[in-house]
Amino acid sequence: MQKKSGLLFIVFLLLAHFSFSQNADTTKVVSHFSGAVTITNNGISFVPTFSLGKPAVIFDLSMGSRLSFDPQFRFSLEGKPWSFLFWGRYKLLKTNKFSFNLGSHLGLSFKTATEPINGIATEITTVKRYLAGELVPNYFLTKDISIGMYYLYSRGIDHGTTRNTNFLTLNTSFSDIRLSKQFYMKFTPQVYYLKMDQQNGVYFTSALTLANRKIPLSISSVINKIIQTNITASQNFVWNVSLIYAFNKKYVER
Repeated sequence: MQKKSGLLFIVFLLLAHFSFSQNADTTKVVSHFSGAVTITNNGISFVPTFSLGKPAVIFDLSMGSRLSFDPQFRFSLEGKPWSFLFWGRYKLLKTNKFSFNLGSHLGLSFKTATEPINGIATEITTVKRYLAGELVPNYFLTKDISIGMYYLYSRGIDHGTTRNTNFLTLNTSFSDIRLSKQFYMKFTPQVYYLKMDQQNGVYFTSALTLANRKIPLSISSVINKIIQTNITASQNFVWNVSLIYAFNKKYVER
């Protein structure tokens, strides 16, 4: 069943591509090229109970329209690769009250270790591959307040990876909490269930961002706390503080 679920995500993405191609011929398409550079004291993983445990820099890019390519590159501040995610996403449905997005990615996870080779301590970097798919429905109570869920299924490809990961969140998003004419906050609390092969757990996490409407810099903090778990690699409490530079350009096809 889990293998079928992974294949289903890929089928959805292919259908989305054909739908997008047909629509592009008959309407003007608004495309975007956006991105962000994040510097943080502690790199927190996509599943926030895990972290790099040291400072990191993260590069996010997004290009497209309804169908977009959203790669993410994560490095330690020492310049060593941490993880790369190559996302393809499709905005299946968008109204004033409801949105539903689909996505799929190839993930690369890097690990550096020192091993003796011919009697010499040598630093070796290994990479593990993952395939994943996501479902993202959201209901908008107002323009700036939404409730929703997020589901991700990940399949480890290489020997030594977690073969099956299920990640399900229930979340609320406050995207524009006004502090003054220029300053505002974003707040996203959520509870999530995580199952990795035979281990599972429940967690609380939240992200708080302080931003200015006139400059592209913001400050953000993420916290994560175990509610109940038997996942041995989980950390009881994870937090970070990040400085983010973001940009967003839009283009209209003529």
